[in-house]
Amino acid sequence: MKFSNLWLVAALVFPVLANTAEIKDEVLENYAKHAQYLDVKISPNGKHLAATSRNTDGVVQLTVLDIKNNKILSVTQGKGNESVASFNWVNDGRLIMTMAREVGSLDMPLPTGEIFAMDADGGNQLILTGPRSDGGEYEFAQVLDMLPDEEDNILIYTRSMTSSEPYLDIYRMRANSGRKRSEGRIPLKAYRSTNVQVLVDRAGIARVAVGVDPKADNRVVILAREGANKEWFELTSYDADEGGFSPLVLNADATKVIGLSNSETDTQAIATLDLKTKEETVLAEHPGTDLMPIMSITKGRAQELVGAAFEYDGIDAVFFDDIQDKRYVQIVQSLMQSFPNHTVSINSVTHDNNQAIIRVGSVNLPTMFYLFNSQQNKLMPLAPATPWLKAKEMPQTQLISYKTRDGLTIRALLTLPRGKKAEDLPLILIPHGGPHGIRDTLGRIDGDAKVFAEHGYAVLQPNFRGSGGYGREFLELGHKNWGTTMINDMTDGVQHLIKEKIANADRICVYGASYGGYAALQSAIREPELYKCTVGFVGVYDLELMYEQGDISEAQAGRNYLDQVLPSTKEERQAQSPVHNTEKLKAPVFIIQGGRDVRVPKEHAFRLRDKLKAQDHPYEWMMKDGEGHGFYKPENNIERWERMLTFFDKYIGE
Repeated sequence: MKFSNLWLVAALVFPVLANTAEIKDEVLENYAKHAQYLDVKISPNGKHLAATSRNTDGVVQLTVLDIKNNKILSVTQGKGNESVASFNWVNDGRLIMTMAREVGSLDMPLPTGEIFAMDADGGNQLILTGPRSDGGEYEFAQVLDMLPDEEDNILIYTRSMTSSEPYLDIYRMRANSGRKRSEGRIPLKAYRSTNVQVLVDRAGIARVAVGVDPKADNRVVILAREGANKEWFELTSYDADEGGFSPLVLNADATKVIGLSNSETDTQAIATLDLKTKEETVLAEHPGTDLMPIMSITKGRAQELVGAAFEYDGIDAVFFDDIQDKRYVQIVQSLMQSFPNHTVSINSVTHDNNQAIIRVGSVNLPTMFYLFNSQQNKLMPLAPATPWLKAKEMPQTQLISYKTRDGLTIRALLTLPRGKKAEDLPLILIPHGGPHGIRDTLGRIDGDAKVFAEHGYAVLQPNFRGSGGYGREFLELGHKNWGTTMINDMTDGVQHLIKEKIANADRICVYGASYGGYAALQSAIREPELYKCTVGFVGVYDLELMYEQGDISEAQAGRNYLDQVLPSTKEERQAQSPVHNTEKLKAPVFIIQGGRDVRVPKEHAFRLRDKLKAQDHPYEWMMKDGEGHGFYKPENNIERWERMLTFFDKYIGE
């Protein structure tokens, strides 16, 4: 009898291998691999290219190439477990870079906060900042501006690695020696879980600073000054839950700040804020979606506001009439016409604007880097970020829309398997994480969606209320409704596909990560007859526990956020928590968790597992001790997909 009980438990916890479908190993490997080429930048004079790429061991290294002679000048990588995290050209012959390293048992590399410098040929290497520099300061440094008009200088800020509420100190630094000159202190603290943003004018003077005050309920404060050695003054401030202005860049004569604003509009409009009069002027808005400014570039710096980019019925842009740099606009327009419905961005450009590195990609197109010659109007492919992914072989993702039960229009991504008619398909619902301010986009590939579609499943990714990009009113409709109306929006999307006969009503599962993991469990609790299985990956399962554990609640800014978005009372939070409602579940559960997750600690997974075990509810379990909030190592994601596909096939497969 004891053996029979043990067998019963094993059957509940582990997948039945006899039901395993054919898993396409190559597909899993291709989507699990980290990109081979991460970034490409051209030198100011156009003679050299620098690129970050992964070697066979997965370490990110920096390669510098002589374009004319097609000759490698240097290949640089960190020591031991260090990878190159970012880089930029200081001048024609020198670069700076930052590093990241694996820390302890955590699988994902973390930035070291140091700035390194070297010549294009790999010589004259120096550590400019941080504990390993000659100064040995325990400070985190970041580059503010490359100062293109100053041959060897860069502008940086540093903040203490040991203080929980550090100020930012500004320095001009020589990239060939590490010598630096103080440019003053920003009178805003970088409180825990907040950042201070600094905007610089054409002379390399810090003129605008943006911070968050958690002691004033996350009030956003924008400071400005008229020039170097001038006093900082408050330009404007606003409560985080109200409309306000988000600075992005100073205009050419530093009289106005160009940014995004929803102080007068529901969606994020492009606006300017006058530094003297403090008056805000809306320049462009879209009634249904947020805008992003398109700026011309001079010497690598944003120069003139020439248009606005947005994503609504597709990826699109508009350009203004009264602009000076018409040639730049013609170039951008021709590039966008060459790659319709894809994101096209200028990655770097020479000082004379004759050559540029163009980055192109979308939900259906793996990222590709190009070298563009504006004089010859010639576009030359340089490197695919993921050469093993082929656009023609990928399942296609499309934008759809549907109405919710209370009349909202929801935009969603639908990915369909190749070679199958869009009819009577098994469906996997994937709510995104966040949840607020995030949305599923046509601009990038989602590995989960593509992998599942490659194995015969339709995939729905709805931008439910609370998602970003569709205006403040739409976003705030999700506040305090994590487990109610937000879940209804997801259910209504599934019902829409059933009504359209795309999805089979008897073959539906739901999976998500982070908030998506919460939504996956909550959906199965609210709709026990609809979902045949559910998978939670690094998910939140106890809303009350968010106040007790995890890095969000460790800072006042995070606690303010939780007060803003979670249900107001303990009783309401428990009513919307999966761990307190498992008796309503019918679907088998698969729990996947990272052991080093600090955003959603593993206690969430343990509490859910213990409740399911006590109720003798079928579940499966996967824990990776070294992973954090999401899996970083390709082999862990391959194993995750293998087990998920086996799980899905067991309950909704052929």
